[in-house]
Amino acid sequence: MHFVLVKLRAARATEDRRAELEQGYAIKSAEDVARVLGGMKGAVMKLGQLLSFVADGLPAQAQEALATLLADAPPMSPRLAAEVVRRELGADPERVFLDWSDVPVAAASIGQVHRAVTRDGRVVAVKVQYPGVDGAIRGDLDNAQMLYNFIAALRLKNLDVQAIVNELRTRMVEELDYTLEASNQAELAALYDGHPFVRIPGVVRELSTSRVLTSEWVEGKRWDNFLATSTDADRQRAAEIVYRFYQGSVHRYGLFNGDPHPGNYLFHDDGTVTFIDFGLVKRWSPGEWDRLAPLLDAVLADDPERTAAQLVEAGFLPPDHGVPVQRVWEYVSRPYVPLLTERFRYSQAWVRDALQTLVDVPGHYRDLVAKLDMPPSFVILDRVVWGVSGVLGRLEAEAGWRAIVEEYRNGAPPSTELGVQEAQWAAERPEQRLERVSPAR
Repeated sequence: MHFVLVKLRAARATEDRRAELEQGYAIKSAEDVARVLGGMKGAVMKLGQLLSFVADGLPAQAQEALATLLADAPPMSPRLAAEVVRRELGADPERVFLDWSDVPVAAASIGQVHRAVTRDGRVVAVKVQYPGVDGAIRGDLDNAQMLYNFIAALRLKNLDVQAIVNELRTRMVEELDYTLEASNQAELAALYDGHPFVRIPGVVRELSTSRVLTSEWVEGKRWDNFLATSTDADRQRAAEIVYRFYQGSVHRYGLFNGDPHPGNYLFHDDGTVTFIDFGLVKRWSPGEWDRLAPLLDAVLADDPERTAAQLVEAGFLPPDHGVPVQRVWEYVSRPYVPLLTERFRYSQAWVRDALQTLVDVPGHYRDLVAKLDMPPSFVILDRVVWGVSGVLGRLEAEAGWRAIVEEYRNGAPPSTELGVQEAQWAAERPEQRLERVSPAR
């Protein structure tokens, strides 16, 4: 009887605490979710986040418009989060977990993260999705015309807007399914298991559903804290790790996180980096990378003629574009300057200037830009390229980036100490070196 009274008092105290906390939250019900994220606001916000990699290259007015879409939605109340857990996992959070924090530790665009302890003592991060957000955004995505207009408003009128929106819609719908995210995270965690400098939290499958995702809790420095406390050597090492994680995922596994946002890294005192948030993951379909990779090979070969030909082959330019090869090379090679020199130091100014050149539709290369298209397959990869470039720019990273790419693309020998460590790790587990992406031909 005493135990029952203790449990009842604890439950009453939990409810009382939640009642006190309720006043501080804007989202307290599914109706509030619809109000905050309905009427295309959620879908357009997600689209704005997907396109955030071009922000630095846009005119000031367009940057301001895009910035309003990049803020995360406000967190939902403790009571509402508990209702989602109860519906998805079959009981109140306090019964499912040994310990549960009512106050979220992080909020994102479609959900929020709570710290908890499982019944067997594991500290975990529990991502809880806003109730009804999936239906609201899925419904909004059916109204594609507004998304077409949104991209056109960003002065990207030269692109096949419909094809790009369709690719982005597919990725956004996938983000709504935490089951898919859990599978992606678990697969990447297995691929990088035991890696010398890349960490990916494990997934707790039995406590994960399509609306709740439970994974290993990881302590580490967030981006701003890392920048404030790190040495230049720390930043150079972290930059190379981020770069290698994406190069390895794209080239070796054909499965990569499409969101290189600085908030998705945790930095550790031992020099390793944890990567989190795998809602936006791109997986190459058969032949998809084979159509894009030869363009990279042509650029690495510093071959303007071959590069122009591969742009046509991959669908970036029509066969009858009529633009002189050297002019095409001047424009297209701009993002690849780091790969065309022995060593290159990234800066925020370089990233900004390079992006402005590429997206300046009425600028110096307007005749070429008017004829350029972007194959849908390239959309998420382009986001990664510029997202990672932005991270490297803020870290002022310097390295022989070309030599690193050659390791992953062409099997070249390791060019840095981190490369040596990774090669040794890979050699010890050959069964995990999945040759999903065909080597250069």
